[in-house]
Amino acid sequence: MTKADLIEAVSKSTGLSKRGASNAVDATIASISKGIKKEKRLALSGFGTFTVRKRKSRLGRNPRTGEEIKIAASRTVGFKPAPALKTGL
Repeated sequence: MTKADLIEAVSKSTGLSKRGASNAVDATIASISKGIKKEKRLALSGFGTFTVRKRKSRLGRNPRTGEEIKIAASRTVGFKPAPALKTGL
């Protein structure tokens, strides 16, 4: 599902115009992003939990040259689905 598909689904299920649904989806995504950045964790009941995870630095390999390269430590977002979402899959 793409963002456009999500906007279409929100528009149909709520009766909002596509512009209104687009604004609602954009506001939701922005709020989720802010919550993850500020709290390092965001739990949506019945859906799942987003958390900030740390990746250690490691050695990798350039596939073109075969040369070893150092990949720096970084942070990423992880997602753990709620049991209700897992059973519906």
